[in-house]
Amino acid sequence: MRTPVPRRRAVLTALALTGTAALVLAGCSSDAGSDTEASGAVTLIVHDSFPNEAFAEAASAATGYDVEVLGSGDGGELANQLVLTQGAPLGDAFFGVDQIFASRVVDAGVAEETSTEHLPEGAADLMVEGSQALVPVDRGATCFNIDTAWFADAGIDAPETYEDLLQPEYRDLTVLLDPAASSTGASFLVGTVAHFGEDAYADYWSDLVENGARIEQGWSDAYYGQFSQGGEGGTRPIVLSYSSSPAATIADDGSSTSAALLSTCSSQVEYAGVLAGAENPEGARAVVDYLLSGEFQDTIAETMYMYPVDPDAAVPAEWEQHAPLPDEPNDLPSADVAAGLTEWQKTVADTVAESSAG
Repeated sequence: MRTPVPRRRAVLTALALTGTAALVLAGCSSDAGSDTEASGAVTLIVHDSFPNEAFAEAASAATGYDVEVLGSGDGGELANQLVLTQGAPLGDAFFGVDQIFASRVVDAGVAEETSTEHLPEGAADLMVEGSQALVPVDRGATCFNIDTAWFADAGIDAPETYEDLLQPEYRDLTVLLDPAASSTGASFLVGTVAHFGEDAYADYWSDLVENGARIEQGWSDAYYGQFSQGGEGGTRPIVLSYSSSPAATIADDGSSTSAALLSTCSSQVEYAGVLAGAENPEGARAVVDYLLSGEFQDTIAETMYMYPVDPDAAVPAEWEQHAPLPDEPNDLPSADVAAGLTEWQKTVADTVAESSAG
C-alpha cells in the first residue's frame, strides 16, 4: 500500500500532503454530496500511506461533512482490524484494503453493499467477484526493483525473472518483505504461488534465502534501509517494491536509476467501502463517492504512487516509460487467496526458518 509507494508509498509522504493540499487551495468544488444537505462527522479508516490531514480538509470541503481520517497500519493490518471490529466499527468508511485481503473482509460482512453508479468507466472490471461491498479506488503492481546503475558499474547483467535471482551472481543482493507482516510481502507471496504453483513456491522461497536474500518486516525498512537506491547506507541492488517506484528515482536527464522487473509483478487493487453498523452511513457513502471523484482521482498518482481507476485521471507523462503496469501479472482469484493465504504464510515462515538454520 499502498511505495514510492503505494496499496503500498511512504517515499512521497511530503508530496502527498503538498499535492492534496493544492486541492484545498483550488477550492475543492466536487459533485460528491455537494447537491444535498450534509451534516455530521464521518470517520474514514485508512492504511498508513494515506495523506490524512490534507484529505480530511479536501473531503470535508467537497462533501459538506466533517471528515476525520484515522490511520490503521498497512493494508493487512487495516483488514484485520476491520474484521476484528465487525459489528462495532471504529469508523464509518474505510480505504486501503487490497485484493489480497478483500475476500476476508467481504466474507466477514464488514462492509455494506453499495451503489456502483459513481464508478468510472472500466473500473467495474476491478470489483471483487460476486460482491458490491468493496469499491476499487486505485491500482498498481508489486514487483522486484533493481538499481540499474549498480549493475552497470559492477559489470553484471541485471536479472529479469524470478528464476534469475537464484543464480550465484545475485547472491546476497536481494531484499524481500515478510509476507506475514507486510501486505507488499503477502502480494509477492501470492505471485510466487501463481507462478510456481502450490507444489513449488516453498522451494523457491527456500532457494532465495539460501542465495542470501534478506527479509525485512516493512517496506520502508527494505527500500530506504537496504536498497542501494533508497537512501544512504543501502547496499543491496534488488528490492521488493512497486512497478511505479522507478518514477521516483528519475535523474536530471530524464532517465531513471532504477527499474521494475515486470515479469515478477502481482496486481494490487485498493478498495474503499461503507462499514456495516456505521453511525453515519450517508456521510460514509459521500466520502467513498469523493474517493471516486475526478478531483481526488487526479491526485492519486502524485500522492500515493498508484494508478487511479479512472482512466481519464491525471498521471505523470513519465509514468508511461518508468512506471508501466505489467501486461501479464502473476495473479490468483481473490477467493483462492482468501482460502490459501494463511497456510502459505505459515509454510513460508517454516521454510525460511529451516533454510536460515541450515
